[in-house]
Amino acid sequence: MIPANAPILTAEQMVDAEQAVFASGVSQDELMERAGEAVARETARFAMGRPILILAGPGNNGGDAYVAARLLQREGLDVSVVATGAPKAGAAERMQALWHGATTSLYAARPRPVLVDGLFGTGLMRPLERGLAAVFADLCAQAEFTLSIDVPSGLDSDTGADLGAPAGIDVTLALGALKPGHLLDAGLERCGRILLADIGIDSDTGWRTAGRPQLVTPHAHSHKYSRGLVVVIEGAMPGAARLSALAAMTAGSGYVVLAGEKPWQGGPDALVRRAFGTSTDLAEFLEWDRIDAVVLGPGLGRDGNADGYLRAAFAAEKPLILDGDALSLLGTNAASWLQSRQAPTWLTPHSGEFDRMFGFDGSKIERTLAAARATGATIVHKGADTVMASPKGAVRVLAGGSSWLSTAGTGDVLAGVLAAQVAQGSKGVQAAEAAAWLHGRAARLAGPAFYADDMIKHISEAVGECL
Repeated sequence: MIPANAPILTAEQMVDAEQAVFASGVSQDELMERAGEAVARETARFAMGRPILILAGPGNNGGDAYVAARLLQREGLDVSVVATGAPKAGAAERMQALWHGATTSLYAARPRPVLVDGLFGTGLMRPLERGLAAVFADLCAQAEFTLSIDVPSGLDSDTGADLGAPAGIDVTLALGALKPGHLLDAGLERCGRILLADIGIDSDTGWRTAGRPQLVTPHAHSHKYSRGLVVVIEGAMPGAARLSALAAMTAGSGYVVLAGEKPWQGGPDALVRRAFGTSTDLAEFLEWDRIDAVVLGPGLGRDGNADGYLRAAFAAEKPLILDGDALSLLGTNAASWLQSRQAPTWLTPHSGEFDRMFGFDGSKIERTLAAARATGATIVHKGADTVMASPKGAVRVLAGGSSWLSTAGTGDVLAGVLAAQVAQGSKGVQAAEAAAWLHGRAARLAGPAFYADDMIKHISEAVGECL
């Protein structure tokens, strides 16, 4: 479980935010006391009177651990501390000096029912030492409940890379803000349930976790055009385009057109069909001023016809959602294609498509941001950790969704849901966030082992939860 609408900070951004707190007159000791108090509060809530073992590293994470140990002991709980080294000079050292309870070394530690991990916090960039990692993992395995302070030790807080973090962490208590590592890569499996503690840090950088959108019910004078007209372009594999079209219909669009050479097979009667013979015909159709959003890519194919459709869609000054084969046609030339386009554009690549298109380094958030800035498009970088980024630097992350989404056609559904949001007036990363949330919620409502067609039936239910 991941907090919604929660701020996200890198290690560097967290340092800057803390420095701003110190500049306002709050001491480092006071900030550490706030953090330790939050840790003690959550630990006591889950411990329910059971003996507690607290692992305290040499940095500020260890300082938070010493504060928590002192406060828990003050409440009458049975607390023992394991110190993995002398605390660094400053606040951590002063907090360690205030702890007067039992302290042992890591290799002399004995398991206890409740384990608090305060070994390493943000900024860890190298793997845990092998012996330490083994003992840490064993203590976690034998504990009945484990809580990590800020970030599980052995997890890269900026990227989510696994640096030796053990399995079995039950709760991670993020301090001040979530970190990218909570939401990306191995962090999805290592953090357990994530809680966020407010310790008085201003953490608004424009990076946040996705939240439930606030949608509106059509007003009394709404009609099919005012609710948004979506065109989905059909190609070599028409089923994929139909999935997108049906998703756009159930996500609230008032009018959906499936346009193709022979767009007659399957789908409900409410789905409008428009046949065209050539890409020139398509280009002429896309000049229709009632069109609010165009979807191109699901099942498009990669032949000469597909290339012509792509050019026709690019020439139209309409909001454009590009998925699937359209992304493959753009390839490594995506930035040059998109930089000249004036109308809003969204790209929805999965990781394989993204890597083929862009060669950026860094975390998934950093790479997605770089792609958005290079192309001028909003990027929806799909996956278990879906990252959405705008060219202006806004980021939303939707992580921890249903793993049953790993089935054919669900990406086509997302493209249709996104088109419906765009057609109804939502813009940029806001449209992407709403679409990703509705898509993920529909998957949850569909339950296990669903297929894309079945998932579409639950989109309207997800919309209903947002009204």
